[in-house]
Amino acid sequence: MRAIYSATRQKNTNLKGNSTMTTNKIVACILCGIIAMIFIFSPAAYAAHELTPHEQLGKAIFFDKQLSLRKNQSCATCHDPAAGWTGPDSDINAHGAAYKGSVEVRFGDRKPPSAAYAAVNPILFFDKKAGLFIGGNFWDGRATGKKLGNPAADQVQDPFLNPVEQALPDPACVVYRVCGANYPYSLASVNPGECDIAWPMGMDIDKVCEEGGVVSLADEQKTRVDKAFDAIALAIAAFEASAEVNPYTSKFDYFIRGMAELTEEEKKGLDLFNKKGKCAECHISDGEKPLFTDFTYDNLGVPLNPENPVYRGKADFIDKGLGGFLEKPENPKEWRKLARQNMGKHKVPTLRNIDKRPDITFVKAYMHNGYFKTQKGVVHFYNTRDAKPACSVPFNEAQAMAADCWPGPEVKDNVNKNELGNLGLTDEEEDAIVAFMKTLSDGFIPDKK
Repeated sequence: MRAIYSATRQKNTNLKGNSTMTTNKIVACILCGIIAMIFIFSPAAYAAHELTPHEQLGKAIFFDKQLSLRKNQSCATCHDPAAGWTGPDSDINAHGAAYKGSVEVRFGDRKPPSAAYAAVNPILFFDKKAGLFIGGNFWDGRATGKKLGNPAADQVQDPFLNPVEQALPDPACVVYRVCGANYPYSLASVNPGECDIAWPMGMDIDKVCEEGGVVSLADEQKTRVDKAFDAIALAIAAFEASAEVNPYTSKFDYFIRGMAELTEEEKKGLDLFNKKGKCAECHISDGEKPLFTDFTYDNLGVPLNPENPVYRGKADFIDKGLGGFLEKPENPKEWRKLARQNMGKHKVPTLRNIDKRPDITFVKAYMHNGYFKTQKGVVHFYNTRDAKPACSVPFNEAQAMAADCWPGPEVKDNVNKNELGNLGLTDEEEDAIVAFMKTLSDGFIPDKK
């Protein structure tokens, strides 16, 4: 085990009337010191990175569209490096922000989170002293990491079998296609024996999978399939943990190393980010390679996204976030008891690559439901959420900005009123924070000295 991150936050909690009491929010994350993680946090991570065979296998699987029901969707379909490893369709981002699946009439109900810098999340746990859940992947933390010892690996198994994503009906379909794929490094070569599965004679397995059927296997072969499916997930997680996905090559990284200078506005934005803007309360910015997240969950009072396609079939849909996951009956009783106080909370994401986009006209979406389309809108919301009147209709971001109001929160309970809402930032200060966040995109090339 290797402790790579520890931070303490002071939280002000309004408990009665206008009186405010101070409580400590202690975030102490001990991350598993697996080899891939250690590499990421070594100085060599700044150099050009040659993928290992295990990472190359994971990369091939990550970009393979054959691993979906209609053979038209890969992990990269929703996690494109050109868009900061998140949704690459500007038109979708500009509206509902939830992407369609392999079956094109089916949509998810959240914006794709970034796959970059996600592999450093610890296994989900509850810190009793801080009263917080820490770690896990997905916006709601449901990829806990308890299955494979790695939240990133737990996470990548879900989309393959999710009807609104890659939609394959059976892990055997994923394994069959991976084992038969012509990758530079095969699963069988990287993990000898993993593809030694006795597939049913005379069965057109690919057709069964395309038609949404389940591959009939003896118990022993099902066990082999499950083991191979886990190996596939761990290979993708290895790629997601590689320096190709997490290169730490932003302007800010080079600034920390003394190889680049921030502009005066960017420096001002950094100071505001750390102090008056309170951004660093959750998006930790200190250290040699800050991740700009504390791995916790928050309800920021984000309005529902009126263009989310989920409302076409579920007009009363409410995204419960972490609380919705915790209340599931398969979870431990002690977690279920904590569901209510975590309703509406979503993962604090890394801010790395928040402005990464293929071109200047490209629209990105922000927050779990993609309500915001601009970083300016996000910062302005943090600054004025509680200072502006409530909108009378469910406006989108642009409409709310024009009307000088904000719609109410999607989930009214557990809204964070201590680190945002009425920060007193000027318009110029908001712009400076945005300018600083633009320095967090990977791919910056410093001037040669």
